[in-house]
Amino acid sequence: MIILTVNAGSTSVKLALFVADAGRAPKLLARASHSGTDLDAHALLGGFLAAHARSPDAVAHRVVHGGAQFTRPTVIGPDVEARIAALSELAPLHNPAALRWIAAARGICPQALHVAVFDTAFFADMPRVAAEYAIPPDLAREHGVRRYGFHGIAHEAMWRRWCELRPDLERGGRLITLHLGGGCSMAAIDRGHPLDTSMGFSPLEGLVMATRCGDIDPSVVPFLARHLSVSAEGVLELLNKRSGLLGVSGRTSSAGELLADADPQAQLAVEQYCYRARKYVGAYLAVLGGAHGIVFGGGVGEHVPEVRERILQDLEWAGIVLDRDANRRSRSGEARLSAPESRVDVFVVETAEEPALARAALTLAAVQS
Repeated sequence: MIILTVNAGSTSVKLALFVADAGRAPKLLARASHSGTDLDAHALLGGFLAAHARSPDAVAHRVVHGGAQFTRPTVIGPDVEARIAALSELAPLHNPAALRWIAAARGICPQALHVAVFDTAFFADMPRVAAEYAIPPDLAREHGVRRYGFHGIAHEAMWRRWCELRPDLERGGRLITLHLGGGCSMAAIDRGHPLDTSMGFSPLEGLVMATRCGDIDPSVVPFLARHLSVSAEGVLELLNKRSGLLGVSGRTSSAGELLADADPQAQLAVEQYCYRARKYVGAYLAVLGGAHGIVFGGGVGEHVPEVRERILQDLEWAGIVLDRDANRRSRSGEARLSAPESRVDVFVVETAEEPALARAALTLAAVQS
């Protein structure tokens, strides 16, 4: 069985081809990635498949927001597409982009089984105490206001790899995962069950990110709307696209570049980025009652050791001791980062979202056959 995975972001896409033999994990055949604001989905998909002379039996699409409706991978049909489109209000940058790639793939591969895999699904069963905001429950239910969480495919992939690294722990024990990239989020996972995550109703909540502010008093939105004479949507655009590392530094959204910049604002931006993550590590240690492991992934998490070191500094009281030499050597690939005396294992792993997408398609194909 040949499976095409389409991991579409708002301004990027990762394509991959897998072959899946009966009873075996999907094996990677080819991959490609593209970035830009005007990607031609039909041309890129057609070119990728033609270059590898493959016609997929199934296509798995990453969809950022599944709301409360989609809590597991789902076969895509016209009704599902319409429901994904209706959720675009909650993910205006991502769901419309996913729909463009779905339409292109269905046009190129009309006979294939098309599957949507939702970033929010991993967090669908979070405990109510973490998933619900402290607002009137009737209002929350009527309007679908809750903490959905995002990056679920990535967090689940990190947890699965951790389980392979620590088979002695029942379903991985207690784990904190950090997905640090352009968007950033963390999760507290107890034996495979997420207890909490940093993103909420939208991907704006939580950590300081490349261009997003993360946690902020909601009163800031109407306050700035009045003083800047813009709409609430205008303020949200500022908080999503012109804040975070970019907004504080006034220079760039790249954590690596800011670390090398001596300008005080550049250094403040990085310190806020790491400080917020360190606060969440402490919070999730409390939520879990301690942790067996901490796992880093994502573009920054995998490639910028200085950020990992700053996040975990001064946490020896919690049993977290970083091997600074091992951490500084690790700029790509998987590695153990904790010192031998650390009571909490710290690893960096490659965040393998595409194999997770392929596994979901394979599972649904088996059900459909």
